[in-house]
Amino acid sequence: MGFTFAYRLILVVAVASVLGISLANKDWGSPNSNYTGWRWGWGWGWGSSKSNHTGQGFNNHPLNETQGPKKIIVGGSEKWHFGFNYSDWAFNNAPFYFNDTLVFKYDPPSNTTFPHSVYLFPDRWSYLNCNLKRAKMVANTTEGGGDGFEFVLKRWTPYYFACGERNGFHCKVGGMRFMVMPLFRWHY
Repeated sequence: MGFTFAYRLILVVAVASVLGISLANKDWGSPNSNYTGWRWGWGWGWGSSKSNHTGQGFNNHPLNETQGPKKIIVGGSEKWHFGFNYSDWAFNNAPFYFNDTLVFKYDPPSNTTFPHSVYLFPDRWSYLNCNLKRAKMVANTTEGGGDGFEFVLKRWTPYYFACGERNGFHCKVGGMRFMVMPLFRWHY
């Protein structure tokens, strides 16, 4: 029972953290700021064109609405390779949203490059221990070449990714693992 409670508590904290980060980056607007407005209800409230008596609104900036799904290259210009901290990368590039596509780009194996792959862990425990026994390979060592391997975030669940090469060595020592929790897009 203690493990179940602890596991649920960790999951709640993780979800709350992701939501907190996404809301911290939300454009709340205020009468004395340069930010766009956050509309309340039926188009009235902070930042709307009817929000002050001059008819100008609190600012003249258009709403900063979230765009549609994006393609995100995992690791940015670093791509998918040994020795890069992808957990930091994911934290710094959050939030991720439903239907965003993660693109894993890596060189196919050769005499000068190590092979890489992409595994999806079924749970946090397997991810933290880089235990590949129940993990599912979603991209093999050749699928990261060219335009890369694309993975669409389709469900509201944590996704745990890692490189599975060398029996988890790239995951454990090489920093080749990260977690994302996709969020809903907010539209006004």
